[in-house]
Amino acid sequence: MVESLGSIGSLVSSPWIYALVAVSVLLDIFLPVLPSGVLVITAATAAAAGSGAAAAGRVPQDVPDILVLTLCAATASVIGDLAVYRLAWRGGERLDRAIARSRRLTTAQERLGGALARGGGALVVLARFAPAGRSVVSLVAGSAHRRIREFLPWSALAGLAWAAYSVALGYFGGQWLGATWLATAVSLVALFGAGAGAAYLMRRQPRTTEAS
Repeated sequence: MVESLGSIGSLVSSPWIYALVAVSVLLDIFLPVLPSGVLVITAATAAAAGSGAAAAGRVPQDVPDILVLTLCAATASVIGDLAVYRLAWRGGERLDRAIARSRRLTTAQERLGGALARGGGALVVLARFAPAGRSVVSLVAGSAHRRIREFLPWSALAGLAWAAYSVALGYFGGQWLGATWLATAVSLVALFGAGAGAAYLMRRQPRTTEAS
């Protein structure tokens, strides 16, 4: 049950978990070390515990609703993306010089600019799973003054894909392994594995000389 998730069990089983998830997902674009994925998966694992209790005929404790949890995480992801996008848009020459000094950011700017111009913003979705990829893509899209209609739909798709994947990992992991730290750990390994795969695919993306 929820208590077996440890010391954060009482928080996970309260409505405040939605606010905590939203704030964590919103801010991890600025501080990628925040454990937003851990919180989403843990909350989804608790939801699996509640559904298991209901199926067994027991009255479940208050547990997160997986649909609300998914929408909450996805919405916070998009808002965070847009915040960095707008800040980078207004960054001016100082930000442009900082990007020019970074090989990683320069390469990202080249790839993202061409991808968005072609309507192939799947790179934005990939970046949402890669470590710090979301931060880099939002920064580059804003600094390059990409049009919002080129960036926002892909940001929304990326946020929804990441949120749905994370919630599914926690929920089905909890269904199969029980609401334990083992289920959470296995789900996190799968999440980090997806991040490593996304980072690898992003490095494999061909560079483009199109204007960004």
